[in-house]
Amino acid sequence: MSEAWQSLFSANAGVLLLSLVFALLALRVPIGVALGLPSLVVSFVVGGSVSGLATAVVGAMNDKFLLTAIPFFVLSSVFLAGGGVAERIVRFAVSAVGHLRGGLASAGVFACMLFASLSGSSPATVAAIGPMALDGMKRARYPKHLAVGVISTAGTLGILIPPSIVMVVYAAATNESVGRLFIAGIVPGLTAGLLLMLGVRVAVRNMRIAPSAKASMRVVLNNAGAATFGLLLIVLILAGIYAGWFTPTEAAAFAAVYGFVVASCVYRGMGFLRGVPWRKGGESLSRVSARALWQVPCAATFGLFHRDTRQGLIEAVRISLMLMFIIFNALMFSHVLTELQLPQHLTEGIAAVSMPPWLFLLCVNALLLIGGQFMEPSGLLLIVAPVVHPIALSLGIDPIHLGIVMVVNMEIGMITPPVGLNLFVAASIADMSVLAVVRAVLPWMLLLLGFLLAVTYLPFLSTALPNLLYDTAVR
Repeated sequence: MSEAWQSLFSANAGVLLLSLVFALLALRVPIGVALGLPSLVVSFVVGGSVSGLATAVVGAMNDKFLLTAIPFFVLSSVFLAGGGVAERIVRFAVSAVGHLRGGLASAGVFACMLFASLSGSSPATVAAIGPMALDGMKRARYPKHLAVGVISTAGTLGILIPPSIVMVVYAAATNESVGRLFIAGIVPGLTAGLLLMLGVRVAVRNMRIAPSAKASMRVVLNNAGAATFGLLLIVLILAGIYAGWFTPTEAAAFAAVYGFVVASCVYRGMGFLRGVPWRKGGESLSRVSARALWQVPCAATFGLFHRDTRQGLIEAVRISLMLMFIIFNALMFSHVLTELQLPQHLTEGIAAVSMPPWLFLLCVNALLLIGGQFMEPSGLLLIVAPVVHPIALSLGIDPIHLGIVMVVNMEIGMITPPVGLNLFVAASIADMSVLAVVRAVLPWMLLLLGFLLAVTYLPFLSTALPNLLYDTAVR
């Protein structure tokens, strides 16, 4: 290529790169390929070689050690989803709020909130909680569209309530604190859940749906105790990271081991002890304890080689490889963008027109809402976050607040056609068409859009708790 042509190509390479990416996405090319292939082409034509790009991307992966937390969180989610945790959480949620107006739907939301704090994944939350919640609401004669809409939407809390895999991706892309992001997600996550419960009460106000019988405090406490070992994980992770007991990656590894032990030895939903009760009828506690002394160590040791464990590992590897492939190609895309100085040009352009922070955040929301219709959350974050993060810093926007705003946008993307994963999971478990699920979700999506505006323009929802806790820790 002549120098004149190469100079002209270099000047327009950023536009061409973005055009190629969006063209491939429009053709339904897998997102990893849609990010990586144009990056290779543009890098080769502009620089004449891709060896430097490969070196830079591998180096970037080495610098982002935090990404190693993702496979462990995925593995923990797989173990807990199949280990009996979901059933106990649903039972506790129904006993706690099932007697209220619209109680079973509210219990579904509550159960999704609790399981979200363990799984970090929206589709996993819908898949684990959905069948039981939908079955219960069907027996109570809830309209099917209401039940499916509520559960599909509540499942999106899986990426907002910590620990969240999407938050880990944002932290890796921007070098922000995972601990702060996890803490920052608590208040918005609880607020979103309470907002959905309030929406349920409004939705059923004119429906003749009998609430469940009110459970006694003893039943509620027993069900809470039965779910304790599962729910204890989120407390240990947040407390451990905040107190400095372990790093986010070590916390993820701990979560994977904890999930395996709880699922196979405590709840006995997988492995050699699956279906084996702790206590048989009429047995004394001493006999139960004596049997557990050899059963639990054997199940924990030999359970590593059980078919259930192998299947869980294979599923976790499949999901992790998919995410890592997307992340690798997104880092390649980000590196080429940086080499072409596109983020710098955008920052200078926004500074030149004196865009106020509120308008910038509105533009970010619009960009992510549109992108979320076509792209998987982690891939979209890795594209957008490195570009908007420095601009946000230059405008004085808290990067933790920006992260939570972006995660809420990703929530809405999970229930937005044509690519929203929660829609397909809900359609599968409810035996409905995707279009029918979209219609069922629409009112709840509007509710989440209102919540997005609140999170965007009330930054204290995201920043008050992490600032309080971390400032106190510094003192």
